[in-house]
Amino acid sequence: MKHHFSSYTLSSWSLFVALLIVIASVLFTNHLARQLQNEELHRVQLWAQATQRLIEADEGADLQMEFSIIEANTTIPVYMVDADGQIVDTRNVTRPVDDPSSLNGPILLSIEDAGQLITYSIYYDESVLLRRLRWFPYVEFGIILLFVIIAVVALYVAQRSEQNRVWAGLSKETAHQLGTPISSLMAWQELLKMRYPDDEMIPQMRQDINRLHVIADRFSKVGSEPELAPCDLCRALRESVAYMRSRISDKVTINLSDPEEIAPLVALNLPLFSWVVENLIKNAVDAMNGVGTVTISVSSVENKVYVDVADTGKGIERNKFRTVFQPGYTDKQRGWGLGLSLSKRIVEDYHGGQLFVYQSKLGVGTTFRMILEETEQS
Repeated sequence: MKHHFSSYTLSSWSLFVALLIVIASVLFTNHLARQLQNEELHRVQLWAQATQRLIEADEGADLQMEFSIIEANTTIPVYMVDADGQIVDTRNVTRPVDDPSSLNGPILLSIEDAGQLITYSIYYDESVLLRRLRWFPYVEFGIILLFVIIAVVALYVAQRSEQNRVWAGLSKETAHQLGTPISSLMAWQELLKMRYPDDEMIPQMRQDINRLHVIADRFSKVGSEPELAPCDLCRALRESVAYMRSRISDKVTINLSDPEEIAPLVALNLPLFSWVVENLIKNAVDAMNGVGTVTISVSSVENKVYVDVADTGKGIERNKFRTVFQPGYTDKQRGWGLGLSLSKRIVEDYHGGQLFVYQSKLGVGTTFRMILEETEQS
């Protein structure tokens, strides 16, 4: 079993690092905010004291310091409210509130006027700077998250492009390498046919050579734009099932459920599509250890054709529903772990469909589902 570093893993780590940065930023920013909040409280208290001195001051008193303190407050919104709850004065207020008591405060002022003690309440709001400071970590997280998303998408596109080049190069090289021995086998087959025209093994040899031709043709189509043509889906399934029945254990039963009743037309590249069906059947046989039942069912709903390939095998854990399609993933002692990955690529990239694990239960079996677009009858 092999594990792969994917864009999903990178995004998980990136989000984790971004979360750590945000947590550290929130803690540090909250510390700064508390300091600024205490500073603003101190400034409002000074403003209240200066206001009280202005009101109580005698004529001719030197109030330059008090005026300086009051004028120095250009950022903190302040409300001065009398004992009846009426606003008697404001400063730095651009958006008045109906109920100043909901703000910070009150700071009480007791002013003696004509022998009476009048009480005022000073309420104040946070400055714009303090509010921005509180929001800064979340804005920072949004920016980091945006960059993480862009980086992950760019990495995913780069990985996808690289995988496409590898698939195409490997497939075309495989097709090229198969070409020479196939040509040689064809020549030997013709020579044997001339010398032993009645030999019963020569037609079997011809079938195997034709099969090699099909395999080479499949590899040559991977990585290039395949030609799609409207095909009878059920007929294509019957041909693939017929081919596989003669090449698997007698202890495996393949059931194709009522395909003739539906007979949808789907745009297919038959060599590549039959490759997908064969891979799914082989995967099912391996999952059942050569003993069990494979059921292929076809259904059609609103121009969508569903092909389900179900087995009675060991099943797949839910957390591996996506992993089984990764290149190189396999739980078998032999094999490259490319069958399901290649099948998914053929269905989704070349046929515009979907291939996924529809359902699975350990010890009961697994169902793979293909979804394809039905074409209009000509």
